Amino acid sequence: MRSAVYPGSFDPPTNGHMDLIARASRLYDKVVVALGRNSIKNPLFSVEDRRRMLEEECARFGNVSVEVFDGLLVDFCRAQRIEVILRGMRAISDFEKEFQMALTNRTLEPGVETVFLPTSADLMFVSSSIVREIARLGGDVSRLVPDSVARKLAARLSAGVDI
Repeated sequence: MRSAVYPGSFDPPTNGHMDLIARASRLYDKVVVALGRNSIKNPLFSVEDRRRMLEEECARFGNVSVEVFDGLLVDFCRAQRIEVILRGMRAISDFEKEFQMALTNRTLEPGVETVFLPTSADLMFVSSSIVREIARLGGDVSRLVPDSVARKLAARLSAGVDI
């Protein structure tokens, strides 16, 4: 069985994330969406909120699960017996950082390979930070995120939470 992990902070999950997950679910027997706890970032949504959003959106895929992890991704891969890290590439500007991370992960765990999937052309500009900024300024994010995520963003704004 070939398994892949798709790591990220997913704050919030976007249509770009979901496109990659859908495509990965066709390429691999099992896909684990690994939601990393990142103490450096100040997320808009809690880890549990993000987990619920991802689980709701990933329910349509029979071979995709969502897991929260702490620490090094390669340690998570080792514990889960996953040999492939899946990373999306939106533009050439992503390449340097992603390439550096792939080489670092391979140095830490030679048995884990990184596979880059180019994003779909119509979603290559979408990022969680762009979505948060558009939502903060009152813009329409309905074409950038799943409907359930758009509703949760709207609820955050109406509750007066600073995005």
